[in-house]
Amino acid sequence: MELEDEASQERQGSLAAPLIFLIVAAFQFAYYRLDHVKKSGSDRQKEIQLRAEIKQLLKESGSMSQPSTFAQAAKLKRLAVSKERELSKYQNSSHKDNALYTKVLLILKYITYGVLIIWFWRVPVASISQQLVQPFGSLLSWKTRGAENNYVTIGIISWLIVSARVCRFVRRAYSK
Repeated sequence: MELEDEASQERQGSLAAPLIFLIVAAFQFAYYRLDHVKKSGSDRQKEIQLRAEIKQLLKESGSMSQPSTFAQAAKLKRLAVSKERELSKYQNSSHKDNALYTKVLLILKYITYGVLIIWFWRVPVASISQQLVQPFGSLLSWKTRGAENNYVTIGIISWLIVSARVCRFVRRAYSK
């Protein structure tokens, strides 16, 4: 019975590290996509178009300096002001949507990390040769069993930190 529990725990530990890494990578990819959507896309094109229209209207109204064209210049200025309001509303709604998606993603990430921490609290996620992590072995195996047969077990918190750093590094390298 103990051998079966140990074998299932061994299998769980061997699959846990890549699974946790993929979960962390999925969150990093989601943040990358949100940043990418925020920086480019059709939303950006609409903003550029509205700015160009405002600039053109102000340019036309500025060129009308004669008393006979005063009414037409005032009309163009009012139209430019209404376009500026439209642009402001559009930017606010776009920023609110992006902020909402970012908050939802952040909350989902914290909940997922919390569940993973509770699930793997005292269970080693992975093991690595003690020679590779000589001075940091006890730090990596925090709240797990420690070293076994010249292998250091890695705890969930350490694995989440390392996975997040690696994924963030890969995302930044990919986005350049």
